[in-house]
Amino acid sequence: MRQVDLAGNEAQQDILIKQACSDRTAFARLYRMHYDRVFRYCARRLFNRHAAEDVTSTVFFKVMRTIGSFEGGSRDFRNWLYRIATNAVNDHLRTARRRAEAISAITRKQSSDRAHITGLDRERQGNDLPVKQALLCLKPKYQTVITLHFFEELKLIEIAEILGKNPATIRSQLSRGLSKLRKKLEVADS
Repeated sequence: MRQVDLAGNEAQQDILIKQACSDRTAFARLYRMHYDRVFRYCARRLFNRHAAEDVTSTVFFKVMRTIGSFEGGSRDFRNWLYRIATNAVNDHLRTARRRAEAISAITRKQSSDRAHITGLDRERQGNDLPVKQALLCLKPKYQTVITLHFFEELKLIEIAEILGKNPATIRSQLSRGLSKLRKKLEVADS
């Protein structure tokens, strides 16, 4: 999906957000503007394209149903989308069965992908698997802050705004999450 960008003109984006409350065309434009970002975030949390597509659809259905209650500008809207996406991903991963399925799917996918790659690519992908598995084994709050910080490249203050928490809390969660991730990777290496 091609991402539409009204970058630089927040006033236009603010107007579009207000119009999207009652205008399907305006909502479609908002959807196109933000789909790629939301999908990438979901894919980075779930490591599964199909699950990420499903969760992204869930996010935009929720946005479509509740946009009338949204108040704020374009930056608030982006944060709101991340918050909804975070909750949707966490809901998806909440049960142990789904986590186990996700880990198993990654293992199967990596095995089938290895048949088609050679050399350095095989080594790099082999190194990614333990990280993906370890990340999926973390509590959702740690997955969220690690993904938003390292994959979405958001600052701690932005993550705090998205999650409605204090930046110091986010810093602490990031530190704890990375520590837990390191421990899981050390166990996987032994």
